[in-house]
Formats: sequence, structure tokens, C-alpha cells
Amino acid sequence: MSVGSAMMRGTSEGTGADMVEQAVRALVEAIVAEAPSGWAHAVMHGRIDRGDVTVTGGYTPRENPWDSRMPHPLVELMMLGEALRQERGWESVSVEVRCLPTGAYRFAAFDDSLTWVTGEGSGYQLVLDPDYRLPQPGAHQDPGTAAPAGDPELAVARFRTYLERRAAILGHAEELPPPATAAELDEAERRLGRRLPADLRALYAVADGDGDLGLFRGHAWVPLRRLVAESTGPYAVERPWFGWDLEWDGVVFDTTPADTVRRCGAHPGWLRFTTAYDGNYLAVDTVPARDGRPGQVIHTGRDYDRGPSYVADSVTSLLGHYLDLLEQGAYEQRGDRIALLGTGRESAPRDIVGGMPDEVPPSLQALHINDAPDVVDLAPLTAAPRLRRLHLNRSTTGDLTPVRDLPVESLRVTLVDGDLAPLAGHAHLTSLGLTTTAPTDLTPLRTVPHLRGLDLSGADTPDLTALAGLPELRYLALTGRQWAALLDAGAVPPALAAAQLADRDATLDDALAWAARLGLDTANALHSAGTHDSLDLK
Repeated sequence: MSVGSAMMRGTSEGTGADMVEQAVRALVEAIVAEAPSGWAHAVMHGRIDRGDVTVTGGYTPRENPWDSRMPHPLVELMMLGEALRQERGWESVSVEVRCLPTGAYRFAAFDDSLTWVTGEGSGYQLVLDPDYRLPQPGAHQDPGTAAPAGDPELAVARFRTYLERRAAILGHAEELPPPATAAELDEAERRLGRRLPADLRALYAVADGDGDLGLFRGHAWVPLRRLVAESTGPYAVERPWFGWDLEWDGVVFDTTPADTVRRCGAHPGWLRFTTAYDGNYLAVDTVPARDGRPGQVIHTGRDYDRGPSYVADSVTSLLGHYLDLLEQGAYEQRGDRIALLGTGRESAPRDIVGGMPDEVPPSLQALHINDAPDVVDLAPLTAAPRLRRLHLNRSTTGDLTPVRDLPVESLRVTLVDGDLAPLAGHAHLTSLGLTTTAPTDLTPLRTVPHLRGLDLSGADTPDLTALAGLPELRYLALTGRQWAALLDAGAVPPALAAAQLADRDATLDDALAWAARLGLDTANALHSAGTHDSLDLK
């Protein structure tokens, strides 16, 4: 049966509470029907949007993990989602089902301000301010003051030479679209709200794109109307938001050379003039950082949400580089296509995953140390003056002093003695995930001016009242016991936009009670309990 026919059947058999009752029964039956032998308990966490369903959970005991995973009863979940839309008006909904082999079950549902998140800190996540987004560091960088490097006359000359050399290789000239008119260029700039770099504008006066020839290293040079559309779309002016569980300790990295491009995942001043048809683009940067130049060329798009990549100081220079590659024979002919070879730039290592390197490169911006057998000495990291992310995953250190003078923004660490004093007054730290093997004093965190994300669910925290003095904190993850102590003390940070109940055994009912203490109106939550043959809907 298709999803559509199942939804029609559910609609015809009743509305509101009746539809929910039918859909819950069908979902429970699907979970029980797929259960492995010897199961004792099943838990399903689901999120249902229009046309999209995500499911986590499983069966216990888990003698065979592959047999213990929760099935994905799409038809039943979509029926339930439609029923809840009619009954409660929820466009997106979180559901939880708990079943026993006896047929007994409990069901709960609420809107998507409460969702189950998975990972090392599994539990329920609460969104208190759905419109808040963490600031991008590039918004506060000093602007560039240098003059543009592009030269419109030289750009046009190089472009014509580039076409001539390509024609000599292919044995024929490539046909380009007609040029954009001056009126069309003026209108494009009006819609963009900013001027095109002079060299790129001059190229559009030669041709309105390349007609999908892929002249820019396989990227298609787009027509002017598409440049405007691509550069003003929602993901061009603001990077996608992937949810608090992924964003609370996110970092936007710097380019090489440093301080040339703003540290943003997207920016309205980045004008996308080519496409790889995979969500990635070349863009001209009209709002460079301190050491950049207006009109410089960058990579941006799907694979660059954690920071753009610097390509060249201008379209003019980029065309000169393409001519050099052709002159050097650094290309391959593939039918009527020419593929330029080589990266064009030497790439210094930015990320290292695994362990502390024998020699720390000064270009290092992210280090993930995983499962270190011994206590990690962080002293070698003083050789990495651009380090932004330091994650010790299931690894321990005894001294955070080397971090004091580094621009680390995202820190995850297990501390032997729980001493946070070296972080006092840290000017860059925006997120901290802390595990301790001894009680820790949180007072030093009150002097960290930009701390916006904090996960203390693995820390021994005898006194949480210092958290009330964190006015910039937007995200907080604690265990159920920690949350109870914080709420009882009246010490919840004042500006939280999201919070996590880091308890993998928490039920949705537990989460609703916790969320209500944080100020969420949970009166509209739906609960039910019963067996295959009866259901009491409240």
C-alpha cells in the first residue's frame, strides 16, 4: 500500500482523536511485528514532517545489534503525522512509543520544540527561541581597505586569449552566448544592492556566461540573471542551520592566506558567478576581510558552510592562472572538454584527526585527539597560533594552561582535576564540552565573555549556581540530576535559546516535565497508554 492510499484510508475512517488512535495502534503493531526473538522492551523516537520521517531507537536486550535496530514503518508514521496535524495542528511533531511483548505500550507526542537527539550525549533537546542563530565571527571582522586587484581590460584580453588557446586544443572555437547589455548589468547591480567587480562586469559585456562550457575549471559561468538569483537566495546570504545539536559548538574556519575572507558560512556580499551544479560555487567577494581585496575569488556553497576557501585575488588573476596551466600542458582533453589539472595552490594542513602530531603545523586550525591511552600534554599546541577547535574525544589532559593564549573557540576536554582556572578571561572561547574526573569549580567561566554553548553532562559539578552569571550563554546540556539542582537553585542562565536533557533513559514525559520548568507551555502534549486492543487517548 502506498503512503498516499494509507493516508486516504485514515482520513476516511475518522478525524482528530479517532485518526490518532488508529495510527498509534498501527504503529505499535508494526513495531511488535518487526521485533527480534527474545526482546523485552522497545523504544521508538520519531520526528515527522510533511514528507520526511526520522526514526531512532531499538529493542532490548541487544544480543545482536543488527537485529535490535528500530524498523522504519513509513506508512504508519506518515498516517500518524497527518492525524496529529488534524488533531493538534502540528506541522512537525516528535513522537515516542514504548512497547512490551505483552502488548502494553505508552505513547507521547509534542511539537518539534522537543526532539530526541543521538550521539554520545543522547537525550531530549528543547528549543526555547526558534529564531535565534549563533553569530558568525566574520560579521565582526575588520573590513579590507586595499584597492581591487582586477583590471577590466586585462581580464577581457586574457579571456579572449584563453578562448583562442582552448580553440587551438579542441580544433574549433567554442560558441558563447551574446553579451549582457549595459542596462541588464545596471539592473543586476540594482537587484544585488552592490556593484559587480569591474573585471567581472567587463566579462559579462563580452558574453552572458559560457553556456555551460565549464570554462572556469569545470564550473559553468552562469548568466547574469542566475548570478542574481544564486547570490540572493536564502542559503547564499545565510548559511544553513543544522540544529542545535550540531551547531552549538560549531566553528567557521579562516582561509589561507589568513584574514583575507570573512569567517562566514555564507554572506550576501559573495556574488556567485559560476556553479559546479553540486551546490558549490565560485564567488567574487565584495566584502573582504582586513587583508583581502574587493573582487577576490573564493569557493563557497554546500561544502564550505564551515568557511570559504580563497582562490585568487581577482577574476583577472584567475584567468592568468588558467593561461599558465594551458601553457604548462597541465590539462586533459576529454572530448569537447578541457580539464585543467593541479590544485593551483599549495594546501597547508588545517585539520588533524587522531592524535597529537609529532610536529604541530602553524596552519593547524582544528585538532581532534581520539582515545589517547595516556594523559595528553597540550604544550605542543603553542606552535599553532590559529587553532580554533580542540576536541579531546575520550581523551584526558591535566592542564589547560597552553590553551590560555590560543584563539580556541570550541573546546571539548576531559580534565583530570577539573581545574578551569586557565580559561578565566579567555577572549575567544565560545563553546565548552567538559568531562571531569574530580569536582570542578565553574566560577572561572563567569569571566569568559563570549561563552555561548556549554555541555557539563559529563562533569562533576557540585555547585551549578555560577551558571546564572553567564548572560551570553545560549545552549546548555546537563543531566537530569544537574537540571533539577539548577532549577531548584533558580540559577538557569537568563538568555538560553536551547537546552538538552542529556539522559539516554529519559522519556518524552520526563522531557515535557523538564521543559515545563524551563517555561515551555506543554499543556497541548498528547499521551496515551494501552494494548493492541484498547487505547485511552488524553
